[in-house]
Amino acid sequence: MKPDSIVLRKCHELAEMRACVALQKEVWGFVDIELVPLRLFVVAERVGGQVMGAFEGSELVGFAFAIPGFRAGHSYLYSHMLAVRQDHRNAGLGRRLKLFQREDALARGFELMEWTFDPLEIKNAYLNIERLGAIARRYNINQYGITSSPLQGGLPTDRLVAEWWLKSKRVENLLRGQSNPAFKTLQTISVPAQVYEWKASQATRVRAQEVQDRNRPAFQKAFAEGLAVLGYERDRAGNGAFLLGRWDEPWAY
Repeated sequence: MKPDSIVLRKCHELAEMRACVALQKEVWGFVDIELVPLRLFVVAERVGGQVMGAFEGSELVGFAFAIPGFRAGHSYLYSHMLAVRQDHRNAGLGRRLKLFQREDALARGFELMEWTFDPLEIKNAYLNIERLGAIARRYNINQYGITSSPLQGGLPTDRLVAEWWLKSKRVENLLRGQSNPAFKTLQTISVPAQVYEWKASQATRVRAQEVQDRNRPAFQKAFAEGLAVLGYERDRAGNGAFLLGRWDEPWAY
C-alpha cells in the first residue's frame, strides 16, 4: 500500500455504508447481533454524525464512525468505531482518519471528541495519548459486556474514555510535530507486551485477566484523586505504561 493511494471522504451512499458494516465484521469478528447495523450508519450521517471512509480505488479499506453527544451543557462527537483492514495497518491510516474527523468537527463548531479504548491495547493507547494528544480520566467497567469478538479474548470490556480537546494547545502542538507538554508523572500503570498472546489463548487468558484486575482499581483510585492519563511510554520490549498527572494543568485543555 502507498499512503498517497488512499483517499479519505465522507460516505453518503448506501453501498458505501454497507461496506462499512462488512469491514466492521471483518475487523472485529462480531456475531451478527453485535454488529452496528446499516440503519444506524445511515441515521448517524443524517443527524450530524460522521461516516468517513478510506478508499483505495473503489475499495473501502478503513472507516471512522461517530455520533453526536451532549453532556453538561455541551455538544461533542462520540467516535464509536474506527476500523482499518489488516493489510493496511501500521502505515498511519488510523491517525489520518482521526485527523479527518477532527477537521470536519472543527468546521462544524465542535471542540471535543470522545471515544473509548481498551487499556490492554498498547499500540492503540500510544496512538490516542502520544500521537493524537487525547487524555483519559474516566474508566468504564465491562462497558459492552462479554462480546463475541476474538480481539477481546473473552475478557470484560473495560474501557478508558479518551477526551480529545480539538483546539487545545496540547493537541495543536502535537499535530505540529512538537512533543507532549511536560508534566509531573505522579503514577504509572503498566501493561506487559505479552498481553496480546495471553488474550489469544484460552490456556493463558487468565494472565491477561490478572493484568486487567490489577489495573482496574489503580485507574479508578487515580481518577478519583484527580489524576488523568497525560502520557504513554513503550519500551524496546513492547511493554506499555500509562503516565498519570494532574489534569487541571492549564495546557490540558
